[in-house]
Amino acid sequence: MKTVENKTVLVTGGAMGLGKLFATRAVEEKAAAVVLWDINEEALKATAAELEAAGGTIHTYKVDVSSADSIAEAAKSVRENVGTVDVLFNNAGIVRGNKYFWETENRKDIEQTVAINSLGPMYVALEFLPGMIASGAESRVVNIASSAGLVANPRMAVYAASKWAAVGWSDSVRLELEQAGHDHIRITTVCPTYINTGMFDGTKKIFLTPVLEQEAVVNDTWSEMIKGGPFLILPWTSRLNKFLGGVLPVKLRDMFLSGVGVYSSMEDFKGHDKK
Repeated sequence: MKTVENKTVLVTGGAMGLGKLFATRAVEEKAAAVVLWDINEEALKATAAELEAAGGTIHTYKVDVSSADSIAEAAKSVRENVGTVDVLFNNAGIVRGNKYFWETENRKDIEQTVAINSLGPMYVALEFLPGMIASGAESRVVNIASSAGLVANPRMAVYAASKWAAVGWSDSVRLELEQAGHDHIRITTVCPTYINTGMFDGTKKIFLTPVLEQEAVVNDTWSEMIKGGPFLILPWTSRLNKFLGGVLPVKLRDMFLSGVGVYSSMEDFKGHDKK
């Protein structure tokens, strides 16, 4: 695959942030159709209008990706009214943090985090992978996970757990597709550290690890998606942390990650304004 020209692209969490940028890139490359899923209907309409003005063919669906029923209903409509999805960005996600696990006040925060970050991508992919397999066309699935799915981090236990699940699932499905001979479908698992989307406002700096720029993450992800690369870990320090976490004894690993600021990075976390 060289571009997404004449492909149908679906982006979850497509109204804002990375999702909007992925959708914009798809329109720029003359995708046949861009399907946007988001729970924020107002932002969804605004983004659709902007992309249509840029020449894109846009289909919008208000979807709660924490709900298997909402996903199934929207997916059925996409298949019937748009057609087979060629490129899927599982981009929607949430984070709750700044507390120790045992200080969790609302168990719904646990359920919602796992539903959106772990189960949601599985249910979405389950709706569209059979069509991709049957079509035989060059296809892509991009699962936006997190560096928190590679290295444990205090004050974000549930988020880390949800992303560990996402990473394990995503890479396992990649292997299954290869084993089954469906070489026309490539899955890319993306594991960035903190990005300046507002989702991680208030996080502390990690040594030699800048807060990533959205545009840079989208560019790197897009390049990896096009060539069908299996994994993208951003930045290089996250790759180093993953490597050291695998070779160092636990005490030395903890000393290193604590020393560079990974283990204290969520202490002043604020995140998006809940309003």
